[in-house]
Amino acid sequence: MTSLNISLPQQLKAYVEAQVAEGEYGTPSEYMRDLIRRDKELQREKLEEKLLKALASDSIRIEPHELEGRSIVALVQEKLSARSAKR
Repeated sequence: MTSLNISLPQQLKAYVEAQVAEGEYGTPSEYMRDLIRRDKELQREKLEEKLLKALASDSIRIEPHELEGRSIVALVQEKLSARSAKR
């Protein structure tokens, strides 16, 4: 495992240490890793929601040839961005 040093204001450092002291986490690193995992899951859920909305929308059409060499996620994100830019 690699390391990453971060600087926190005293109030945030105290908060992290309090979370560890409550016993759910063994170390500040475990707490930070959990926060990052939760954030990644939240971002995945937001993306999934956007994709489902796009797929339910008549305004996004995907032709089979557009998928050549690309993921559907990237293609839908591109189309959503293009649609937002037009507004």
